[in-house]
Amino acid sequence: MDFEQDINAALPVLRNGGLILYPTDTIWGIGCDATNESAVKKVYELKQRSESKSLVILLPDVRDLLHYVSNPRPDMAEVLAGFDRPTTVIYEGALGLAANAVSEDQTVAIRIVQDTFCRHLLKRFRKPLVSTSANISGQPSPASFRDVSPAIVNGVDYVVKYRQEEAATGVASRIIRIGKDGSIAIIRD
Repeated sequence: MDFEQDINAALPVLRNGGLILYPTDTIWGIGCDATNESAVKKVYELKQRSESKSLVILLPDVRDLLHYVSNPRPDMAEVLAGFDRPTTVIYEGALGLAANAVSEDQTVAIRIVQDTFCRHLLKRFRKPLVSTSANISGQPSPASFRDVSPAIVNGVDYVVKYRQEEAATGVASRIIRIGKDGSIAIIRD
């Protein structure tokens, strides 16, 4: 794989509570161990973002939801398969994540990634990753690596080299919330 060196370099950083800058299935993101409260705090500090604003969590497989959500819909795999682009779902009853990665109402925003690099990184790390846009809060989200500000690049512990040269522009994921009655509300399209 052309990203194996990046994964081997990123894993010890993540295991030691550090931050990485990495390409996701949507846009370039700042990532850390979503179960490590001090690592998550570093993300908020780097982004100059209030901890009252929640972060997106990435998982490699829909069955991983069982470890981080108290009562996911039994048909969640079918629901997610019906989406034609990356979609982040807000779930109730967050479990096993850093307290500051979970909203005050105990909901959590999770996206199951299809991107090959992200899936390999997540499967090797064996924990969920924070994925938040690689920008200072209030600034535009970077569509490509060249759009990431030097403050972010210099503020992380490892910058993934894979896909830095891509000119293709990414877009943020759709965000939905599934109600207890099964209804779907689109938060961001």
